[in-house]
Formats: sequence, C-alpha cells, structure tokens
Amino acid sequence: MTVTHGRPLTTEITEILVAHCGLDAEAAAREPAASLEELGMDSLALLELSAVLADRYRVRIPEDAGQLSIDAVADLVARETDPPGHTENSIVIAAPLPLVWELTNDVANWPDLFTEYAAADILERDGRTVRFRLTMHPDENGTVWSWVSERTTDWENREVRAHRVETGPFEYMRIHWRYDTEPDGTRMTWVQDFAMRPQAPLDNAGMTARINANSRVQLTVIKERIERAAGIRSTTTGGDDE
Repeated sequence: MTVTHGRPLTTEITEILVAHCGLDAEAAAREPAASLEELGMDSLALLELSAVLADRYRVRIPEDAGQLSIDAVADLVARETDPPGHTENSIVIAAPLPLVWELTNDVANWPDLFTEYAAADILERDGRTVRFRLTMHPDENGTVWSWVSERTTDWENREVRAHRVETGPFEYMRIHWRYDTEPDGTRMTWVQDFAMRPQAPLDNAGMTARINANSRVQLTVIKERIERAAGIRSTTTGGDDE
C-alpha cells in the first residue's frame, strides 16, 4: 500500500474524486478494481482530477486516465512524487588502501566483516566479477532475507561496481564502491542507486532513510575491524602494509 503523510494515498485520491469530481464513494468502495470511467467519471471530471493532482502533487496523469483504477492512479502519483533512491556514505579507515581493498573485497568473509550477514556463498567467478548469495541474520520479525548479487572490481580505478541479480522488493539496486587515499588512511565510499517496487513495504524515501542509517552502522563496524586487523599485521610484521 502506498502511503503519504501517514495516510494511504488511495484514500487521498478517493477524497479528491469525491470532493472535486463527483465520485460516488459507496460505488468506489463496492468496486475497488473498477476504472474511473466505470465509476462514472467523464472527461470533465478527469480534467478536474488532472488539475487537482497537478496543483497538489505536481503530477500529470495520462490522457487515458479514465481506464485506470483509483489504486492505479495512486501508484502513478506515488512513482512521480517518490523519486528513485540515492545514498552516499563514506568513512576514513586508518589502514593502507591495499589492506582495505583486500578485506572489503573478500566476499566469502563478509560475515566476519559485516554484522548483518549470516552467510556469503560464492556462486561463480569470471575474471574480476564474482556472483554470490548473501543471507542476512533474521530481522525483528524473524524473517531471513537472501538474494544474489554480482560485483566487478577495478583496482586500476580503485572502484567496484555491484548490483542485485535477484532484486526482491527493488526494481533495481546498484552500488558503487570508491576507495581514496587520504592523509589519515583510506576513505571508502558507498553510493547506492535504487528504486522500490510499488508493492514493496517501503517506498524510495523510506528505504533511503533505512539504507543511510544502516550504512553508517556497518561502515563504523568495518572501520573498527579493519583497523584492528591493520594493527595486528603491523605488530606481526614489524611495519605497515604499504
């Protein structure tokens, strides 16, 4: 269900149709899958709906909107008012770039690097590209999420491109990892671009907030674990890894 400002968007669209277009609310409730034309909305009513949606949501509906149900109109408005998600989070790790690169691209050992993954199973390797299945620890509802992703490393440009193969609630999910040397160590940056499916439990804005919050947690954990590993290596080798 699409929600805006804490209310189902379908409810808001229905109220607009009742208040501005003469919709019979009881008829709409009896036939939720009916098109606007089937609910008696003529061309003038559709013009009024278009004007209200343009003013309230800055959204324009198509000329054949009469063929859409109220739910379909709500989905259209949601897509137009909920732009694709984009996040960018980074952290500086007090460790040399080769070590940060090595540990963060050792996918099979991600359960030891991240706190959210219970398993990382390598499915296929093809040159610099690896396909793998990630399985998370059970969430607060006891649900275990799992999906297949693919990532390609590019050491020359100090970057990695990844995407979900099994997209689940996402229409798409793409991740760009960047690594930069700084005076205090290595800056690792995650850039994620995605869009949620209409039936997903979170919209793009909601998932953006969740990813930002989780990325900050995981980056902090990764920083601590890599810096600990760097300290151990420095002690055992009597120097640094550069």
